[in-house]
Amino acid sequence: MRDHDIEKEYLECEQRWVYFLLITAAGWFGAYTFILRGGVFCNAQTANVVLFAIALGQQRWTDALYLLIPIGAYFLGAFVSELLGKTVKRFRLLRWDTILIGVEILVIIGLGFLPQNAPDQICQIALNFICSMQFNTFRQVKGIPAATTFVTNHIRQVGSHLAKYIRHHESESATRLITHGLLILFFAVRAVIGTICCTLFGYRSIWGSALILLVIFIRLAIADRSYEKELLSRVPHGH
Repeated sequence: MRDHDIEKEYLECEQRWVYFLLITAAGWFGAYTFILRGGVFCNAQTANVVLFAIALGQQRWTDALYLLIPIGAYFLGAFVSELLGKTVKRFRLLRWDTILIGVEILVIIGLGFLPQNAPDQICQIALNFICSMQFNTFRQVKGIPAATTFVTNHIRQVGSHLAKYIRHHESESATRLITHGLLILFFAVRAVIGTICCTLFGYRSIWGSALILLVIFIRLAIADRSYEKELLSRVPHGH
């Protein structure tokens, strides 16, 4: 890449293009699991926690225990990513951010090979795990706190910064408004495309998200081994 990129304030893994592609993959995950793997969303756990509480309130103990599985997978993903993120950088080969994308690609390829009659929970738990790791690892896009697996907060941020921009006309509010708005757009558009692909290609359609992640992996690996090689010990913003 360009020499002056070495001096940039934000690492390659914090650039907008990374977050836009990550959230497009997440939109694909959501469409895939909802349409083909059990009618659920794997990207976050709010609904599962609510269902868990309802099951407890209705004394449906088996259902409550079952819901602890995806919640536990999401918890474990955050734990593992935090633990490995601090450990991997000691080897000074690739950033944890880059390695994580490689792991996601391998998991998605494996899920695409699952037969139609495989338990949906295998796919759900695997995606819960990697979505949690991704959410915990990629936290800020050029200094702006952002999620790459769901859009609830982005919708709130668009409303908040739109009001701030109308009131004060500050460039920072405009930048944040556009960033959060584009993240919502990429998520939604990719969910539409993912839905179409699920219809056309069935259970193998999840491999489309792996192609998106492969682009990220290649570019981040190039950065790690070339123009950001001396910056491998730098911690991304938000950590």
